[in-house]
Amino acid sequence: MPGVVAAAPAVAGASARGPLTKPIPSSGEPLPAIGMGTWITFNVGDDAAALAARRDVLAAFFGAGGGMIDASPMYGSAEAVLGATLPADATQRGLFAATKVWTGDGDAGPADIAQSRRLWQLPRFDLLQVHNLLAWEAHLETLKAMRAAGQVRYIGVTTSHGRRHRLLERVMAHEPIDFVQLTYNIADRAAETRLLPLARERGIAVIANRPYRRGALPERAAGKPLPGWAKEIGCETWPQALLTFIVSHPAVTCAIPATSRADHMLENMAAARGPLPDAALRRRMAADFAKL
Repeated sequence: MPGVVAAAPAVAGASARGPLTKPIPSSGEPLPAIGMGTWITFNVGDDAAALAARRDVLAAFFGAGGGMIDASPMYGSAEAVLGATLPADATQRGLFAATKVWTGDGDAGPADIAQSRRLWQLPRFDLLQVHNLLAWEAHLETLKAMRAAGQVRYIGVTTSHGRRHRLLERVMAHEPIDFVQLTYNIADRAAETRLLPLARERGIAVIANRPYRRGALPERAAGKPLPGWAKEIGCETWPQALLTFIVSHPAVTCAIPATSRADHMLENMAAARGPLPDAALRRRMAADFAKL
């Protein structure tokens, strides 16, 4: 079918029957391409009704084949809320636990990570990242040692809002990291110029944050009809099309939309289950969205 590809060489599991998975370059391990962020949405403290709603969100996530959940000590009570609401069998159901070290004191990194582990109530994380490159040199040495000791499976660094791209490029080019997290969506595409090609060149997995730009992109498309190409890629809503655009990029491994509603989670998880757009269709998608 013109404009779509059933599966690109770097993609596994693209079908209407299950979630799209993409391999982590450093290991080949498949990871569901639609993950979950927790910034703001899981910062709900001990509010009983909010905690119950987050359990519903997590049930929808795992029920639809979700894997990566991304958090940070910067996200208020999000890590503690995850510890209180994750199902007891989350690891068996495919949880890929990702959090960050976030302190300006390089010596405080190990204690910071240990506190996150206690809050999540997990024996270890799958992925530890240096949040927004804060004290990145010291923290990355800590993470390298932890990976070598088997205390974490993967390590990486993050940025957001299009910041620090020059520094991020330098870290990607010279450090043995498994993951990088950066902002990438249909309207914020600066990473396409250098960072995404570099990730492919260096074999670094890419997590796309701010996929909806905190809801601004779906709001911009609200009430607007989907173009004809949506049916070609199996998308019924604009949010699904926005996520499919992101994860169809060959360098992107996972997108992490955040939501506080189980119905929105199910909508997110239904993205990228049809044929993926090829490069020409991706250009059409971006051009059509820019006209909205």
